Amino acid sequence: MEESGLKFSEDHLWVLEMGETARVGLTEYAQEQLGEIVSVTYAEIGRFIEPGDPIGELESQKTVIELVSPITGTIKAVNEIVMEDPSLINVDPYGKGWLIEVEVNEAEEIERLMNSEEYEAFVED
Repeated sequence: MEESGLKFSEDHLWVLEMGETARVGLTEYAQEQLGEIVSVTYAEIGRFIEPGDPIGELESQKTVIELVSPITGTIKAVNEIVMEDPSLINVDPYGKGWLIEVEVNEAEEIERLMNSEEYEAFVED
């Protein structure tokens, strides 16, 4: 998947708008910092989330991080394949390694996130 259509949060999550829903995943930069990811857990499907709300946890060989939502909406799906094989996040963070799908409440929130150039500048600082 190409990064250009994605938006990025300061918490190193990407968002792909897909009409009424959006797919959320961990950025390549973040998975490189974490190292090998060994487990992932998600908030429950049907839960209403707002920016900053926990949407799951990732455990790597180095640390455990809480994933926080970059957008407002309702969790519609979680990537169960990643639960069985968390290394997909390391191998294909913008494709098969996606985390959750959210029914979007406020599309303008996605527009306010960083584009790929802004995110690259953000991680370089």
